[in-house]
Amino acid sequence: MKASDLFVKALENEGVEYIFGIPGEENLDFLNSLEHSKIKLVLTRHEQGAGFMAATYGRLTGKPGVCLSTLGPGATNLITPAAYAQLGGMPMLMITGQKPIKKSKQGRFQIVDVVDMMRPITKYTKQIVNGNNIPSVVREAFRLAMEERPGAVHIELPEDIAAEEAEDKVFEVVGSRRPDADQGVIDQAAKMIEAAKRPLLLIGAGANRKRTSEALKELVDKTGIYFFNTQMGKGVIDERHPKYLGTAALSANDFLHCAIREADLIINVGHDVIEKPPFFMEEGKTKVIHVNFFPAEVDEVYFPQLNVVGDIAASVKQLASKITNTSNWETTYFEEIKKDVEAHLSKYFEDQRFPTLPQRLVSILRNTLEDDSIVTLDNGVYKIWFARNYKAYQPNTLLLDNALATMGAGLPSAMLAKLIHPDKKVVAVCGDGGFMMNSQELETAVRLSLNLVVIILNDSAYGMIKWKQEGMGFDNFGLDYHNPNFVQYAESYGAIGHRPSNDEELREILNKALNTEGVHLIDLPVDYSLNHPILNVLLEKETGKL
Repeated sequence: MKASDLFVKALENEGVEYIFGIPGEENLDFLNSLEHSKIKLVLTRHEQGAGFMAATYGRLTGKPGVCLSTLGPGATNLITPAAYAQLGGMPMLMITGQKPIKKSKQGRFQIVDVVDMMRPITKYTKQIVNGNNIPSVVREAFRLAMEERPGAVHIELPEDIAAEEAEDKVFEVVGSRRPDADQGVIDQAAKMIEAAKRPLLLIGAGANRKRTSEALKELVDKTGIYFFNTQMGKGVIDERHPKYLGTAALSANDFLHCAIREADLIINVGHDVIEKPPFFMEEGKTKVIHVNFFPAEVDEVYFPQLNVVGDIAASVKQLASKITNTSNWETTYFEEIKKDVEAHLSKYFEDQRFPTLPQRLVSILRNTLEDDSIVTLDNGVYKIWFARNYKAYQPNTLLLDNALATMGAGLPSAMLAKLIHPDKKVVAVCGDGGFMMNSQELETAVRLSLNLVVIILNDSAYGMIKWKQEGMGFDNFGLDYHNPNFVQYAESYGAIGHRPSNDEELREILNKALNTEGVHLIDLPVDYSLNHPILNVLLEKETGKL
């Protein structure tokens, strides 16, 4: 069979449902093979949009999302999504085309070494040089993309290899089971936890797996231990739980960090050094038990006293069964901190000023959306407010990026979430800067007939950097711009544009948009005036730095 047909057959063998991307002439054999496949091609308006959709597919399903580009500029446009998936622990496969490698008459036109370019930001990158190698390369790419820690992989399919004949054969998809932690280490961890006076449980990005979520809830319910999470660990346990303290969204001086400083032991489950550190260790103070698939990477702020290495879910279940005596624990302080956190975070939930406070938007969305509704965030200062104030009731219902923290991913991520969860309500919250970086994907969303709500927080500036610029005592310079008329902009793509003029209109428009078909864009003026008096005072006072 033709090698491109074999490639598509190998992808079907892996259970691929969608391929997102923009083909070029080097992909035409592959495109022809895809035409006769059950795999759906989702044509996007930029390779970044395709890559972000593929990465989000991996994040939500645990299976690699697949994206496609041509050579040269198409492939270089996948660099940011590759880093997004790699740092965020999202399984993703990128397929790029290339000029013929056996014989070429075009010199170096459009040619860059894509395989080497991808090497530092992927787990695996390979050029196909023989059609018969396709099945093994595809199987290995998928295996590595899903293996802990998940990430990005890349395969380059040259034009002449795609057109050659190859043997009709694919490899069986074989799963693997991760080993359990050493029983002696589990016993040691259980003794440390029982002996602690103020233990805390931290849930990180690596714990955001279905089995681990169930095991952690069992541990919390059985022992009554208080817990907090990182930004990418939100929703692993329902944040309405009475033992939930909050999300580590800032580095110091927040109410939550008062609790962290008073803990004498932190059980850190699924810690990922890619995330901003949720706490800083100090010699001779709080002890840390590191529970993960891998041993801890030690640095000056993280040096755990014990590594529990193995399948996380199994480790947590074993700990839950071993911890029987919690009489030594003192929880009164954490109970008081929880009350303070709740009071502090809810302070502006009912503030109806207009332009809208981000805290108020958090409140409106949380009160409007269902438990399983999905909110995707782009990157901006509002991400801190959502991380701290928005309670996630289920895993992967607040999709934010605390790894690469790139702009431009909010809209494509929401599109993917709605594509694979058509029955759930999905809202993208984007700053005006991040939205405009991939705003052309509105056309893709309309073409796919997605029922989607996009909220643009409009302050006509790169607000996150402006906040930091002011907080560090610099002049206001170089961060303001002019936006288009977003209502007319949405309508030009066939979407439905809205611009509320007060709080009541915002709530009415949101309800209508969530319950009416089509892509709805809400241009919402935002008031960031409380960023400085609230957030800055919570940051490191000693250094005066953000």
